[in-house]
Amino acid sequence: MTDATASFEAVTAESSNRATRVRHVAIIMDGNGRWAKDRGLPRTAGHKSGVEAVRRTVRAAMELKIPYVTIFSFSSENWSRPPDEVADLMALMKRFIRGDLAELHQNNVKIAVIGDRHGIDAELLALIDEAVDLTSTNTALTLSIAFNYGSRAEIAAAARRLAERVANGSLAAADITPGHISAELETAGMPDPDLLIRTSGEMRISNFLLWQLAYTEFVFLDTYWPDFGREHLEQAIAEFHARDRRFGGLSKRSSA
Repeated sequence: MTDATASFEAVTAESSNRATRVRHVAIIMDGNGRWAKDRGLPRTAGHKSGVEAVRRTVRAAMELKIPYVTIFSFSSENWSRPPDEVADLMALMKRFIRGDLAELHQNNVKIAVIGDRHGIDAELLALIDEAVDLTSTNTALTLSIAFNYGSRAEIAAAARRLAERVANGSLAAADITPGHISAELETAGMPDPDLLIRTSGEMRISNFLLWQLAYTEFVFLDTYWPDFGREHLEQAIAEFHARDRRFGGLSKRSSA
């Protein structure tokens, strides 16, 4: 058995044993623009208020002992938005790191950033690297920020790396397992999300963690992201606990 296969099987076995335990929450933070529009404010105001919601959510996750949170901050498709809005989102990421890094580090939060670095300006890349390096040994919570991220591109990149290994003879094509793919993704080393929350009432996953969400429970909330708080996180977790997670097997409730 290869290391990648063993790792994948270990994660799968762990998943089967934690049907009601939330270790990893993934969040699609949607509705900033509509929140602002409803209040007669510019979209930038919605994004700024969305950062406050991130802060509330991180604090709540730590209080609830959730060890992993992944947030969808900037999609690779978001480049199609107006240039002014894209520039504001980039500036917002810089302000978040500059303004929150010290407190996150003090609170033992590890920061990870997943996504394509291409097209991101050097100043922001330096800030991202600083945040990741400074917090790399922290253990209370891993906050993974999907920034300039697209899941199809992530999977394609993983496939290319495996193809290169096959081409150089270090891996046989017939030996490739789901574990090899998982090990090549940017989330390698993290458990797959148990729970996905999307705010604003939209019911789609928008090219977010397509591979990792295979057995994730989805909760869609009508609340716009800037209004999201601990009570909404607890609501989603309560719904998660009410689900019958079978992982392809029989229902424990029906077989009891």
